[in-house]
Amino acid sequence: MLELKYSLVIEATEDPSFFGFYSPDLEGFTGVGHSVEDCLYKARWGMEEHLALLAEQKLPVPEPNPNPTVVVQNEKRLEPAA
Repeated sequence: MLELKYSLVIEATEDPSFFGFYSPDLEGFTGVGHSVEDCLYKARWGMEEHLALLAEQKLPVPEPNPNPTVVVQNEKRLEPAA
């Protein structure tokens, strides 16, 4: 069991040794890892730190997602400006 309280998106980059991640449930929460497993580990602890900072700054803390998901996908590329 992953024990994440919020959903997580992990994106593979062109560099096979770097992955980006973010939570669609936690505004402003992002990070990078060297593997999918590294991202999961960093996200688990990073989410706790992020929530503590929100509470410390008296900002709204989102309710945990009752059914969080983890999605691994290729990095979304921005379209070049026309």
